[in-house]
Amino acid sequence: QAPDSFPPLRNEAAVRVLRGRMKGIQGHCNSCYMDAALFSLFSCTSALDSMLFKPFPLCDRNVQSILRDEIVNPLRKTGFVRARSVMHLREQLTEKGQCSSFTNAEKDPEEFLNLIMHQILGIEPLFKLQSEGQEQDCYCYQIFMDKQEDLVVPDVQQLVEHSFLSSDLKLVEIPSCFIIQMPRFGKEYKMFSKIIPSLELDITDLLLDSPRECCVCGDVATLECS
Repeated sequence: QAPDSFPPLRNEAAVRVLRGRMKGIQGHCNSCYMDAALFSLFSCTSALDSMLFKPFPLCDRNVQSILRDEIVNPLRKTGFVRARSVMHLREQLTEKGQCSSFTNAEKDPEEFLNLIMHQILGIEPLFKLQSEGQEQDCYCYQIFMDKQEDLVVPDVQQLVEHSFLSSDLKLVEIPSCFIIQMPRFGKEYKMFSKIIPSLELDITDLLLDSPRECCVCGDVATLECS
């Protein structure tokens, strides 16, 4: 029997279903890193819906069905996911990842995404980064940057550009999906009190060997100055 499928929430439907008390993914026992990641990946976008249905070569179908039937479908249908459903997923991740702390400890979102996408579902990397001539396959990009005094309440566009510049990074090609982890997580320290979401992300200057306009003459640029 084909599983039920609910499309991602859009516009007025997203507001109607997701706003209010007892909405979203219920937190329990340091699950916030996973709750936030799952909500971001699936509530209002279908970019990664292949994770829910596609039979990848290494795919663990049990984890896939838990993710689809107990988390994503209820989230899109009613706007609410019980903590018990997320704990069910965490128990499976603990079993598959040989890491006993997935059920009780706060983890880095990147660790969770790499485990479920690469080791458990076996999907291809979402994008490639190049630094100093070396290419790296990635599922998630975590923003690293020094504190910028002029960035008090930055937007995502500014943070990504600053991070790529300071780390001398380029995207090898346009990513199929670009998951970005903000520098605003963990219990101890948050670099910014607020970050404004950029509804669109201009990656023109982040792409390797992408034709760009010269800021002096307007022709196609042949040199790039950081």
